[in-house]
Amino acid sequence: MRTSSGSGRSAGLGIALGSAFAFGGSGVAAKPLIEGGLDPLHVVWLRVAGSALVMLPLAWRHRALVLRRPALLAGFGLLAVAGVQACYFAAISRIPVGVALLIEYLAPALVLGWVRFVQRRPVTRAAVVGVLLAAAGLACVVEVWSGLGFDALGLLLALGAACCQVGYFVLSDQGGDSHDAPDPLGVIAYGLLVGAAVLTVVAGPWGMDWSLLAGAADMDGTQVPAALLLGWIVLIATVLAYVTGVVSVRMLSPQVAGVVACLEAVVATVLAWVLLGEHLSAPQIAGGAVVLIGAFIAQSQAPKAPSGPVAEGGPESVRTGAGESASAGELSAGHPAP
Repeated sequence: MRTSSGSGRSAGLGIALGSAFAFGGSGVAAKPLIEGGLDPLHVVWLRVAGSALVMLPLAWRHRALVLRRPALLAGFGLLAVAGVQACYFAAISRIPVGVALLIEYLAPALVLGWVRFVQRRPVTRAAVVGVLLAAAGLACVVEVWSGLGFDALGLLLALGAACCQVGYFVLSDQGGDSHDAPDPLGVIAYGLLVGAAVLTVVAGPWGMDWSLLAGAADMDGTQVPAALLLGWIVLIATVLAYVTGVVSVRMLSPQVAGVVACLEAVVATVLAWVLLGEHLSAPQIAGGAVVLIGAFIAQSQAPKAPSGPVAEGGPESVRTGAGESASAGELSAGHPAP
């Protein structure tokens, strides 16, 4: 239930900030492992498989979801877990962490593009302004005036992460109703299991050099135990991040929690600057701020669902177990991304 008291909202905001911090640290912890010799797909597999093991009790508790919502679980596992994280981790192996995450924040703008041109539903002028701001900010982030100084494949992979996030939001909009709503924590648990199964086939962890996890990884000149970084990625940047994200949405609202979640990009950029030495120029910082402002406007101006069939549903068509209206973002703990 939403909290109306001042202390309850303060607690919810604190939990939402904690979720943003936890999500924002994933790339910073993963990049030293990748640069130390681990394949990005292997790091993703370790993250997802480890988190799936931790979430097994929740999966068992919500085992009825396997029959009730197989498409939603498959979509979450393939897109929000395997797709987003594989593309994101591959991207940060080629471009700075902050740049990759800011590109992923084009997702709200891309969702509006889907609504306008595929579903052929109207969007507000404010939403269009948000999309244009996000695009202009992204141009500053990648410094288009210098001929795209970043690795082109890295930029495409980051955009792929954004597209996977859009795909999950669209799928979620088709899968909810007010009478038989899935519990978000159950969806997360099974999404991790599905993602782990898919990534096991794709990543082939049996070929991974496991000895690298017993050593240390270089974090801008500081040697950090690889096992410690992996523990942070699994327990903090995944399990804790998703759970606190769901809790914050239920204590606040999808809209408020989504705004706070935008700080994830700020956290990731600052941590990458301090811990990895990935410095951004003044135009990139300004562009990043514009991307987040545009993403916020685009997200807050997403059209409401009409009262017709589910197939025509919008972002408010997914419901919580308590019967309260929530956006697709609630199932993904605000942001399914890293």
